[in-house]
Amino acid sequence: MEQVTIVGMGALGILYGNALAKCLGREKVTFLAEGERLERLRREGAWCNGAACDFQVSDHLEGPAELLLFAVKAPDLAEAMDLAAPWVGEDTVILSLLNGVTSEETLSQTFGPEKVLYAVAQGMDAVREGTRLTYTHGGTLFLGLPEEDYFDRGEKLEAAYALLSQMDLDVVKEEDILHRMWCKFMLNVGVNQVCMAYDCPYGGVQTPGPAREAMVAAMDETRKVGACQGVLVTRKDLEAYLQVVDGLNPQAMPSMEQDARAHRPTEVEAFAGTVIEMAEFYGMQVPVNRELYRKIREIETNW
Repeated sequence: MEQVTIVGMGALGILYGNALAKCLGREKVTFLAEGERLERLRREGAWCNGAACDFQVSDHLEGPAELLLFAVKAPDLAEAMDLAAPWVGEDTVILSLLNGVTSEETLSQTFGPEKVLYAVAQGMDAVREGTRLTYTHGGTLFLGLPEEDYFDRGEKLEAAYALLSQMDLDVVKEEDILHRMWCKFMLNVGVNQVCMAYDCPYGGVQTPGPAREAMVAAMDETRKVGACQGVLVTRKDLEAYLQVVDGLNPQAMPSMEQDARAHRPTEVEAFAGTVIEMAEFYGMQVPVNRELYRKIREIETNW
């Protein structure tokens, strides 16, 4: 495995595309796009920490994709899968960089679970304006499989890790990837949604007050839903992720607040929407997530 195909040129697409092009060579990293978006990406290009990225952008590949990365936001996944479908072969390995806990299942239903690995991108402080990305910390990319892997994906995981670990970014094989995914999901449901609903940077949830209370409550509802799914995210985990939030730059803001200020589609369905749907299935009450969902949808309708 030595070729990488990426769908999506947002923050993570640029971050990993730039790092992969540097270590593998430009010719081995291709961004898929089509139509007006293809022409715009070719015309505008992309920038990472002030340096131009000489990305290869195309509407076709010479053969099936080897490693296929989905780096879009949740609202764009269906369109991204349609774009990539002609280039998914029998041996294609698929990796989702999306937030949330449902994209792997969606990709598995479309392309087959034997092709899909699990991943969590965490800890980056990336800020994107258009196709210009700036960051100080590249974070960590966690790769893994469920403990009970019924689809014999171990060799595919090793191959993907061998390729991705060549980047000048942290890549780790995570033993309990589902726990890691749900911990990050819990964090995103809290900090992303509350910063958008209260129109504040991280500083708004780092001090006592209604915003922080809402964040903690939304996270607590999420971990309880996770327990019903068989993933045990503890109160200790919640406290540890609150410490992560409290260590962030108070003037910086999460991606959902960045999307809101740019009037881009948000991930509210992947966050509160997922929590609410799962809670309804298990007969649970999640009033804080319901209120965040209502607030965010109201904000979106006024754009």
